Amino acid sequence: MCRNIRPLFNYEPPAAEAEIRNAALQYVRKISGFNKPSRANEAAFSAAVDDITRISGRLLAALESTAPAKNREVEAAKAKARAAQRRKVVK
Repeated sequence: MCRNIRPLFNYEPPAAEAEIRNAALQYVRKISGFNKPSRANEAAFSAAVDDITRISGRLLAALESTAPAKNREVEAAKAKARAAQRRKVVK
Protein backbone atom coordinates (compact mmCIF):
# COMPACT_ATOMS: atom_id res chain seq x y z
CA MET A 1 0.00 0.00 0.00
CA CYS A 2 1.21 3.49 -0.74
CA ARG A 3 2.60 5.03 2.42
CA ASN A 4 0.99 8.39 1.65
CA ILE A 5 -2.53 6.99 1.69
CA ARG A 6 -3.83 7.06 5.25
CA PRO A 7 -6.89 5.30 6.66
CA LEU A 8 -9.83 7.72 6.65
CA PHE A 9 -12.55 5.67 8.32
CA ASN A 10 -13.80 6.03 11.89
CA TYR A 11 -12.25 9.40 12.77
CA GLU A 12 -13.81 12.32 14.55
CA PRO A 13 -14.35 14.61 12.77
CA PRO A 14 -15.03 12.49 9.67
CA ALA A 15 -12.70 12.73 6.67
CA ALA A 16 -13.15 15.90 4.67
CA GLU A 17 -13.66 15.91 0.90
CA ALA A 18 -10.13 17.27 0.45
CA GLU A 19 -8.63 14.34 2.42
CA ILE A 20 -10.57 11.83 0.34
CA ARG A 21 -9.50 13.57 -2.89
CA ASN A 22 -5.84 13.60 -1.79
CA ALA A 23 -5.99 9.85 -1.13
CA ALA A 24 -7.62 9.29 -4.53
CA LEU A 25 -4.92 11.38 -6.21
CA GLN A 26 -2.17 9.37 -4.50
CA TYR A 27 -3.84 6.13 -5.57
CA VAL A 28 -4.14 7.20 -9.22
CA ARG A 29 -0.53 8.42 -9.20
CA LYS A 30 0.61 5.09 -7.82
CA ILE A 31 -1.21 2.84 -10.25
CA SER A 32 -0.61 5.03 -13.31
CA GLY A 33 3.05 5.71 -12.60
CA PHE A 34 2.51 9.42 -13.33
CA ASN A 35 3.13 12.14 -10.80
CA LYS A 36 1.74 14.61 -13.34
CA PRO A 37 0.19 13.17 -16.51
CA SER A 38 0.94 14.43 -20.00
CA ARG A 39 -1.66 16.56 -21.78
CA ALA A 40 -2.75 13.48 -23.71
CA ASN A 41 -3.50 11.61 -20.45
CA GLU A 42 -4.68 14.53 -18.31
CA ALA A 43 -8.42 14.05 -18.93
CA ALA A 44 -8.33 10.33 -18.13
CA PHE A 45 -6.18 10.98 -15.05
CA SER A 46 -8.52 13.70 -13.74
CA ALA A 47 -11.62 11.60 -14.45
CA ALA A 48 -10.11 8.68 -12.52
CA VAL A 49 -9.34 10.93 -9.53
CA ASP A 50 -12.90 12.30 -9.60
CA ASP A 51 -14.44 8.81 -9.84
CA ILE A 52 -12.30 7.36 -7.06
CA THR A 53 -12.99 10.39 -4.83
CA ARG A 54 -16.75 9.96 -5.29
CA ILE A 55 -16.69 6.19 -4.76
CA SER A 56 -14.41 6.46 -1.72
CA GLY A 57 -16.70 9.05 -0.14
CA ARG A 58 -19.66 6.75 -0.71
CA LEU A 59 -17.76 3.85 0.85
CA LEU A 60 -16.76 5.85 3.93
CA ALA A 61 -20.36 7.03 4.40
CA ALA A 62 -21.69 3.46 4.19
CA LEU A 63 -19.21 1.82 6.57
CA GLU A 64 -20.21 1.17 10.17
CA SER A 65 -18.13 0.52 13.27
CA THR A 66 -18.83 -0.46 16.84
CA ALA A 67 -15.46 0.93 17.92
CA PRO A 68 -15.31 4.50 19.20
CA ALA A 69 -14.14 7.08 16.67
CA LYS A 70 -10.42 7.86 16.78
CA ASN A 71 -9.12 11.33 17.58
CA ARG A 72 -6.99 12.75 14.77
CA GLU A 73 -4.61 14.62 17.07
CA VAL A 74 -4.00 11.59 19.27
CA GLU A 75 -3.36 9.34 16.26
CA ALA A 76 -1.00 11.94 14.74
CA ALA A 77 0.95 12.12 18.00
CA LYS A 78 1.26 8.31 18.07
CA ALA A 79 2.53 8.31 14.48
CA LYS A 80 5.14 10.98 15.30
CA ALA A 81 6.30 8.96 18.30
CA ARG A 82 6.66 5.82 16.14
CA ALA A 83 8.61 7.79 13.53
CA ALA A 84 10.93 9.21 16.19
CA GLN A 85 11.51 5.71 17.56
CA ARG A 86 12.37 4.41 14.08
CA ARG A 87 14.86 7.24 13.61
CA LYS A 88 16.53 6.34 16.91
CA VAL A 89 16.84 2.69 15.89
CA VAL A 90 18.40 3.60 12.52
CA LYS A 91 21.06 5.88 14.01
